[in-house]
Amino acid sequence: MLSPLLLLPVYPEEMKHAWAFLLPAGILGGCGVLLRRIFRRNAYVVLSIQEGGIIVLVSWSAVIFFSAWPLSLVLGIDFSRAVFESVSAWTTTGLSVVDVTRAGKLILFWRSAMQLAGGAGLAVIMMSTIMGPTGVGISGAEGRGDQLVPHVRRSARLVLLIYLGYACAGIAAYRLAGMSLFDAVNHSFAAVSTGGFSTRPESIGFWDSPAIEAVSIPLMLLGNLSFVTAWYLWKGEFRAVFRNGEVRLMSALIPFSAAVVFIFTCKSLYPHLEKAFRVAVFESISALTTTGFSTVSYGNWNAFGLFILIVLMLIGGGTCSTAGGIKQFRIHLLWNLLIWEFKRAMMQRQAILDRSVWEGDKRILVDDTRIRQISAFIFLYMAIYGAGVAVMCACGFSLQDSLFEFASAIGTVGLSIGVTSATMPGLALWAETLAMFLGRLEFIVVIVSLLKIGRDGRLLMRPTVKGN
Repeated sequence: MLSPLLLLPVYPEEMKHAWAFLLPAGILGGCGVLLRRIFRRNAYVVLSIQEGGIIVLVSWSAVIFFSAWPLSLVLGIDFSRAVFESVSAWTTTGLSVVDVTRAGKLILFWRSAMQLAGGAGLAVIMMSTIMGPTGVGISGAEGRGDQLVPHVRRSARLVLLIYLGYACAGIAAYRLAGMSLFDAVNHSFAAVSTGGFSTRPESIGFWDSPAIEAVSIPLMLLGNLSFVTAWYLWKGEFRAVFRNGEVRLMSALIPFSAAVVFIFTCKSLYPHLEKAFRVAVFESISALTTTGFSTVSYGNWNAFGLFILIVLMLIGGGTCSTAGGIKQFRIHLLWNLLIWEFKRAMMQRQAILDRSVWEGDKRILVDDTRIRQISAFIFLYMAIYGAGVAVMCACGFSLQDSLFEFASAIGTVGLSIGVTSATMPGLALWAETLAMFLGRLEFIVVIVSLLKIGRDGRLLMRPTVKGN
């Protein structure tokens, strides 16, 4: 929370806003020290999944509310909008109710710093707390069981190494492409975290530069990759990377989506084919990786182009990555299930069907338990998406706008058709806020944690019966 103060030597005119960061940081730090003294234990305790989920839920909620404090104090916005912006930052969504043309450098950097911390922070926190130092970490909660190395704490360090490497390379590349240092830092943080916050209201479209778009696309794709896949890429194990189901799905979806968007939407909107091609490719990648950068507005797009972006936003990025959405691994597995059912129908009754997929460098059998878990998750995801769309429609927005905007919120994407703004109704604002939170922390983790809190609360409040 104190990181924006590092900019004060460069922007001394922002000194008047320093207290807005010092005050909540001091209170949050004091609470942390106090709680550590109260609950500190000498013996190591291995947490269950439910207990780890509660830690994640409570810690993220506290950080979000304290992070909203500087936004409210400096910008003068109300509590609801400050929390919305904070949730959008920490969940790496990128939807915004802040006028970036009026926000100072400290606030703009604070938004980007939250996205950078939120992107890797989720993986690091959950891998460090859910199952202890030798558990499977976040992977199991997201639908798969692989990780970088057997020791979770070492995995967390490797995640940070990969992540910061992306960010530093992005800053250098953006500077070479023509951005100022301040813009390069902010957009690199937003790109590798697949967050999408920008210092410009036009986002990447402000520069209308093929070079800057060419820098953004690899950063978005790297942020979309599972940290496990990224680790294989760093080690040069390209065979393990290219046989990964998520990579194969992404390699098929991006060219197909870009092609159909180019043919049926962009070609008729933009007079130059080069511009139409750039828009089709960039917007498709931004939607699938859930980054949320944009080069154009969508006010003049036809229904087909918007439909493709909605589908891509719902699919989302890789598991164990900074991206949101249903996740590509789940979609890849559902596609395989469909293929397996066709094969089963053509096979003899005594034949055995191979139901296995590649996870990292191992081929894993897909059992009925995993199929049931993924099916339940996707049903819950789409049910909440439908409920959210209904709320948006009830607030007066059209069905098309509601489908697009809520897909962006629940998928933590950040692309907007113009619905999300400082003047949107409070009910719609809080619906998107809840969607971003649930979409980033995974529904099952949040719901199970809330159920355990309720159950344990009832047990604590139950009067004890003393024996005679």
